[in-house]
Amino acid sequence: MAGEFPSGEPLTSAVTPRRSAVRNALDGVTDPELDRSIVELDYITGIELGGGETPSDCGSDATDGDRGSGTVTVRLSLPTAWCSPAFAWLMLVDACAAVESLPGVGRARVVLEDHVHETELTEGVNGDRVFAEAFDDADGDLQAVRRELNEKARIVRQHRALDALLDAGATPEQLVSLTTDDVAFDPDGPDSERVVVSVADGAIRLCVPRDSMVDYVEKAESVGLDLDSGPLFRTPEREPISVDEFELVRRRGRLASVNMRGQGGVCAQLHEARQRSREAEGAD
Repeated sequence: MAGEFPSGEPLTSAVTPRRSAVRNALDGVTDPELDRSIVELDYITGIELGGGETPSDCGSDATDGDRGSGTVTVRLSLPTAWCSPAFAWLMLVDACAAVESLPGVGRARVVLEDHVHETELTEGVNGDRVFAEAFDDADGDLQAVRRELNEKARIVRQHRALDALLDAGATPEQLVSLTTDDVAFDPDGPDSERVVVSVADGAIRLCVPRDSMVDYVEKAESVGLDLDSGPLFRTPEREPISVDEFELVRRRGRLASVNMRGQGGVCAQLHEARQRSREAEGAD
């Protein structure tokens, strides 16, 4: 069944990571269209630990000297056989890089299952080819697609953070001038579940759920937004937000959020239907 992992943590090599470590690494890989973890979405159908092999170059920053000789194979299945090949490629590449960043892994192999283009995509990623070489119908700049999807995810996360702050009592005038210096991310220590935001020159302190702020900051920094200079929140064009355009920016964020949730709902239903079909076939 998809999402279940073999029991136990057998090690085939002294340096090969455990399945739990592989799964944790994969938890940081997202479906770029939904901005949700591929583990949370139940896309992982198997993790296999193996012997040594020559390192690949699927995007990891690790050098050959950093790596061990262990191999890890990760199997993925998406909600439908027709999911975007470009999105599938991005997930395979990111999964490969995440696993190969683990100590002891010399080579990660990613296998796409139950997809009409599973052969081209699997062989392309594992063969260290670029998307345009591996997929005959590749159209457009894949990195531009990634940037656009990441920017949409930033806008959605910013919308959630703004809503949390408004619910806590902040005003638009206070929010457009916030900087990271106004935010205490760990007021209760490393396990803090809240952040404290100071507004009105520190006269007012607001508490909001930690995830709402941390998720936004992580995504903003990952797309290259410089939060050390300038305001914390920006327009979709990355410009400071004026008080007059605050509501317009919120509406744009709300639309992006509704669109992402709607797409996520469709994918979840398709994935669930696919799971039921597999279970029915297995019962026959």
